[in-house]
Amino acid sequence: LDNRMDSLQWLLAERACERLLVDFVHRLDLGEPASVAELFTEDGSWEWPEGGRLVEGRAALREYFGARPADRLSRRLMSNILVTVTGPDTATAVSYFSTHRVDGYTGGMVPAGPPVQVGHYSDTFRQVEGAWLLRTRVLFLPFGGPTPRAPHEARA
Repeated sequence: LDNRMDSLQWLLAERACERLLVDFVHRLDLGEPASVAELFTEDGSWEWPEGGRLVEGRAALREYFGARPADRLSRRLMSNILVTVTGPDTATAVSYFSTHRVDGYTGGMVPAGPPVQVGHYSDTFRQVEGAWLLRTRVLFLPFGGPTPRAPHEARA
């Protein structure tokens, strides 16, 4: 426990960071994907080292996540979220995820298949004007494959 924070401040910081991570996947799957940029600091970054992708700055993040195909159906499952508060305005986290998705979605129910991705994120956070935001998000993807196309006739 950082001697500059009491237990309640510590717990509130942990909870705010956990909620931010869940909000991230909700926005990608159920909301407006470009809006995940609002969850980053102005100088925030998203990186996938193995894929050679590095997106820096809120405007670039908005463009990157906003380029998601309009016909993509996805659901991400987050688990094992471990937040470590490192100071009054800083924290880190590691969290696991699996992604189920198809492209070419036109409606209805799609038969369930295995996840197309299973991995983890390594995050850093910074509190800015009372709000916890992602400073960096790095994706590690030990299991992955291509995004399948939805069947032509999804079940209603």
